[in-house]
Amino acid sequence: MAEKQIMLTLEGLKKLETKLEHLKTVRRTDVAERIKQAIEFGDISENSEYEDAKNEQAFIEGEIMTLEKMLRNSKIIDEGDIGTDVVSLGCTVKLKDLEFDEDLQYTIVGSAEADPTEFKISNESPVGQAIIGQKVGSVVEVNVPAGILKYEVLEITRQ
Repeated sequence: MAEKQIMLTLEGLKKLETKLEHLKTVRRTDVAERIKQAIEFGDISENSEYEDAKNEQAFIEGEIMTLEKMLRNSKIIDEGDIGTDVVSLGCTVKLKDLEFDEDLQYTIVGSAEADPTEFKISNESPVGQAIIGQKVGSVVEVNVPAGILKYEVLEITRQ
């Protein structure tokens, strides 16, 4: 089975690479030191510090494997391919929430770097799916668990 391709902006790629490097250098070393200290306490069969450190080590190694897989299967969104005529991956979109009459601005990114707190939404999210391919002036309806949201696309810009 083919692995899912991960769409990333250049900024998202750099963040993942930085996180991976931190896990491999800083966190691995820290947890190895904790394991070493716990072993020095003696009998590891009833040593909670040792168990905690081993569990953390397993978590870190799992995270490293996940990040490496994501990076291996990543495709960078070419900024030259980002247009402003239709909503696409990598662009920033200004929307008007027609129910609450407020403006919202989102950057459309791949699911790996989506972060609603930074107004970066995934192209796979309900709103992202609804606005991809839309033009300025389009009104879209988004089905969400709370009901139907209506947005008008006001502006499309490059990131």
